[in-house]
Amino acid sequence: MAYYMGIDGGGSKTYALICDEQGRILGKGRSGNGNHQTSVQQAEASIREAAFGALAEAGLRLEHLRHAYLGLAGADRQTDYNTLHPMIRRIGFTQYTISGDTMIGLRAGTDRSYGVALICGTGTNAAGRNAQGRHFQCGGFDYMYGDFGGGGALNIEVFRTVIRAWDGREAPTLLTEPLLRLLGYEQVEDMYDDFLDHGKQVPLDAARLLFPAAAEGDAAALAILNRQGVELGKAAAAVIHRLGMENDEFNVVLAGSLLTRGDRGWIRGPIEQAVHEAAPEAAVVTLSTEPVIGALWSALESDGITVSQAMYETMRAYREFELIPTTTRQE
Repeated sequence: MAYYMGIDGGGSKTYALICDEQGRILGKGRSGNGNHQTSVQQAEASIREAAFGALAEAGLRLEHLRHAYLGLAGADRQTDYNTLHPMIRRIGFTQYTISGDTMIGLRAGTDRSYGVALICGTGTNAAGRNAQGRHFQCGGFDYMYGDFGGGGALNIEVFRTVIRAWDGREAPTLLTEPLLRLLGYEQVEDMYDDFLDHGKQVPLDAARLLFPAAAEGDAAALAILNRQGVELGKAAAAVIHRLGMENDEFNVVLAGSLLTRGDRGWIRGPIEQAVHEAAPEAAVVTLSTEPVIGALWSALESDGITVSQAMYETMRAYREFELIPTTTRQE
C-alpha cells in the first residue's frame, strides 16, 4: 500500500492529511503558523508538528510516504524556495513537492490539474498552471508591487471613505455609522483625532462593512467592491495570457473570505467579465473544498496516480478542519 501526505501551511494555521492510494484519509494533524516569512523556526516547528501528528494518527512513519505535497504561504520566489527546501529536508521529507498555497487552493477547486486561482482574503493573489504544467503567479506582495485590495487594504478604504465623507471631499456614506460602532466612537472627529494622535491601525474587520452597505446601495461601498473585482479580473487575465490559455477550457477558482462570504456579485461580476473576455471557455467557480485536499490530490498526481471521480466525491466531503463554510457550494 502506498501513502501520501498533503500539507497546507498558512500564516496562522498549518494542516496535514494522509491518505492511501484509494484516497482514504487515514490521519490528520494541525498546528500554528507555517509561513517562513514570519519565522523560519516557527514555520519549521509547525509543519513538523502537523506532519507528525498526522503520521501518528495513521500509525505510519515518514519513510512510509511515497510523496508529500506542501502548499505553503510565502512560497512565492526562488529566494523563498532556497530557504524552504533545506527546512523541509531537516524535518525528514525526501520525496516531496513545494508550491505556494494558492496552487493547492486551485487544485482543490477543480477536477483538472490546471486552471487559475484568485485569492482575496487578508491580501490578494493570482496564480495559474496550464495544461503543459507551466506556472505563473501575478501579485501577492501588496500595493507597492501592483496589488490592490484584500481585507488588509479594503479596511483602509473603508476608513478613508468615512473620513472623506466627513470632511466634505466625498458624499455621505452608509459606512460611517457601522465603522463608528465597530471602533467605539460617537463622532468621526473623535475617531480621526484618536487615530492620528495614537497611531492606531484599522482592524481587518472593517472591510466586511462594505457588504451590508453595498446591499443598501451605498455608492462608495459599491465603487470599492467593483474596483476590487476589476483588479482581480485584470490579474486573472494576466495569468491567462501569460500561460497561453485563451482557447482552453478550465476553471478560475475563487478563494478567500471576501470572495466566498458576503459578496453578491459586486466583486465576482467584474471578474467574470474579464475572464470571459480573456478565455471564453473558462468558468468561474467558488472554492468549496478544504485547500489541504488539493495538496493531497497533488501528492497523488505527483506519483502518477489519476484521481478518480469516486475519489473526488469522497474527499470533497471531508470537513474535519472546517476551513470552508458548509453553506458554500461549488458553482
